[in-house]
Amino acid sequence: MEAVHGSMLLIYAVIAIAVLILMITRFKVYPFLVLLIVSLLLGLAVGMPIGSIVKSFETGNGNTLGHIAIVVGLGTMLGKMMAESGGAERIATTLIHWFGEKNIHWAMMFVAIIVGLPVFFEVGFVLLIPIAFNVAKRTGKSLLLVGLPMVAGLSVVHGLIPPHPAALLAVQAYHADIGRTIVYGLIVGVPTAIVAGPLFALLIHRYIALPENNPLAAQFVASDEHKEARELPSFSVTLFTILLPVILMLIGSWADLVSTPKTLANELLHFIGNTDVALLIAVLVSFWTFGAQRGFNREQIQKFCGECLAPIAGITLIVGAGGGFGRVLMDSGISKQIVETATSAHLSPLLLGWSVAALIRLATGSATVAMTTACGIVAPIASAGAAAVKPELLVLATGSGSLIFSHVNDGGFWLIKEYFGMTVGQTFKTWSLCETIISLLGLGLTFALAAVL
Repeated sequence: MEAVHGSMLLIYAVIAIAVLILMITRFKVYPFLVLLIVSLLLGLAVGMPIGSIVKSFETGNGNTLGHIAIVVGLGTMLGKMMAESGGAERIATTLIHWFGEKNIHWAMMFVAIIVGLPVFFEVGFVLLIPIAFNVAKRTGKSLLLVGLPMVAGLSVVHGLIPPHPAALLAVQAYHADIGRTIVYGLIVGVPTAIVAGPLFALLIHRYIALPENNPLAAQFVASDEHKEARELPSFSVTLFTILLPVILMLIGSWADLVSTPKTLANELLHFIGNTDVALLIAVLVSFWTFGAQRGFNREQIQKFCGECLAPIAGITLIVGAGGGFGRVLMDSGISKQIVETATSAHLSPLLLGWSVAALIRLATGSATVAMTTACGIVAPIASAGAAAVKPELLVLATGSGSLIFSHVNDGGFWLIKEYFGMTVGQTFKTWSLCETIISLLGLGLTFALAAVL
């Protein structure tokens, strides 16, 4: 079968995404099956070698799960321990006490920005979602009003502010100054997070009714049998345990500054700063701080770990399948075609960086892939261009582009859909729209900053 080339590839991609959305929303087919079927049919339609279509899907699925399955598994265990010990309840009550029930959405955004700095979006999400569930339960507010500011804060940090890993890669690619990038990133990022998070949540939560019963929320709100006659862990112990992976990851990212590269000490610091290792250490510490110290025995702790993993099996499969679909889009040449279309449009460097990242994000579903790929394409064009543009602003424009409209090929889309108990349509109206506000406002404020500097 002859391979499809040129703009026809884009038409096939649009059709594939439309079929995906229709099958899941209208015909209620299980997302994992739809993602698998559409990926295989798309590969056949665009003329990929038949032998490599399944391999391509498996590769994308495996690459995504290789990271996310461990992160979600360990993060869920940590969240479960925090819930059963009353730690999540302690943080929820403290935040409500500090900010007041009226302003709890602001509290969630700021906590997300702090926790999200050194960790990938999915890691920050699984660390904070138990607190969101508890705050929503304590205040009686919609999970959207509490949760959307949280994911907006995480997302802004992911795309715009080093030392977040994705933003850090862009800083290196464009040879930007990290200090200035952080300052500009905060100038652009904080107002963006405020609009896309608390303000958008205040508006949208009135129109979206979430289901009464959320089986995942039940995992993270302490069960009544463990609630009575039990002292909650202190705020400082709880905060230390949940921030431990964040602290370890920061230590890992600073390893080269505090020790000589390639020495044993340096390699050990990098090792404990690895996402998976840092989360594992935090889970083991939580067995002591949230488990043994709270009077739970080994059998109870084992039981918590086992029972919290069952509800996330479905999510993990769907997230992996989203990665598989993204990989088929890449291997079929669709992503490349998207990039060529953007590059031939001769845009200003800032708009080019945003456009290329946005198109790769729409095609592959990954903000990190979008950011790193776009930097590789735009950096040589920007440095060769006559129009001088500050490399720090290029980082922000590319980061903003990488966050646009999260949809069915993005693991984060399914993570948020399942945890919030939303339908696909509701996820588009809330999360996808929140991401698009961040992307467009981020670009607008970057241009405004470029005019001033």
